[in-house]
Amino acid sequence: MTILASTYRGNVGEDTHLAAHVKQAQQTGALLEVQLQESDRAKGRIHAHATTGDAIGIIKGRDRVLSDGDVFETDHGQWVLVHLAAQTVMVLSFAGDANGQAIKLIHLGHALGNHHWPILVQPDRIYVELAADPLVMEATVQGFAILGLQIGYETKATDNLLTFSAHSHH
Repeated sequence: MTILASTYRGNVGEDTHLAAHVKQAQQTGALLEVQLQESDRAKGRIHAHATTGDAIGIIKGRDRVLSDGDVFETDHGQWVLVHLAAQTVMVLSFAGDANGQAIKLIHLGHALGNHHWPILVQPDRIYVELAADPLVMEATVQGFAILGLQIGYETKATDNLLTFSAHSHH
């Protein structure tokens, strides 16, 4: 049976009083801890398993993006502490000049969107969420043979996660 947690209590990194309550709940066995992925942060309904093996259902508004250390309370008074996994992302950047690559870059952008691979465009790089096998993603990008395009990876700590926009057909 799934344990439901829908009451948001705060974040242990921002509220010392809450952190003390969570520590006490941990000592008495009333704390359930879940490890979530970055892709779970914006979901309204999240199904996870606690470190105890219990099935947990977290219900929250989609306007609230989860952070590492968020705490929810279950219908039975147990606390649920959210841990976010570090986030590894593909990073596309240029060595040199991108002049003359416009059509290939447009095709690449189309392919990334067609595969539903979320991107975040920054002035000097494009972050691509690892939404598929990284080797498949690399092969797809390399298939466009864009001169000077470099493929790398970065791991973002839980306090520095990237938020990718949700895909929409609107």
